[in-house]
Amino acid sequence: MAVLRVDASIQGPQSASSALADVVVAQLTAGRPDETIVSRHLGTDPLPADAWATAVGAAWTPEDRRTAAQVEAATLATTVSDELRAADAAVLALPLYNWGVSQHVKTWIDLAIAGGRPGEPLLAGKPTVLITTRGGAYGPGTPKEGWDHSIDYLRRIVGDVWNADLTVIEREFTLVGVNPALDEFQEVAELMKKQADEEAAAAGRALATR
Repeated sequence: MAVLRVDASIQGPQSASSALADVVVAQLTAGRPDETIVSRHLGTDPLPADAWATAVGAAWTPEDRRTAAQVEAATLATTVSDELRAADAAVLALPLYNWGVSQHVKTWIDLAIAGGRPGEPLLAGKPTVLITTRGGAYGPGTPKEGWDHSIDYLRRIVGDVWNADLTVIEREFTLVGVNPALDEFQEVAELMKKQADEEAAAAGRALATR
């Protein structure tokens, strides 16, 4: 089984989403030591912001009339979509930034769609662990309830458009301990981290049995 891991954090070694993905992969490889992990890190190696528009333009241009930039963008779009097609499973660590998905993630999604057939379910039936983290809290009754414009979008793309067999792991309050204004939430943040770690470990073990 080949597993595609995609990270998108800009936090480096402090990344909460990447830490959860590490837990998933560790449990997976403990059960399947010879597993092949294909990694793409959108935070440290971002895709060109203009590649999607250029790839779309290439699709409407006869091949013999495409510019060098269009050829390059179309090839990149195919590469991105092929990574999803070739995967038997996926671990997607895509944190919330500024109340939505980051530019890096949106570019990746758009390129994957551009590189496929219209409506192609690139992860059809494949076990996929979607990890999303949030610095604050967005649950019912919180001041920012309804401000998370990331998770519903990701569910629609990964679960509905790409038709993945989806497991979602969410962790909030990752900025507790970083932002002093959130110090009063230390206990609840620790509980959220513990629960997310346990869910990530369980997801990794489940992948190992697929």
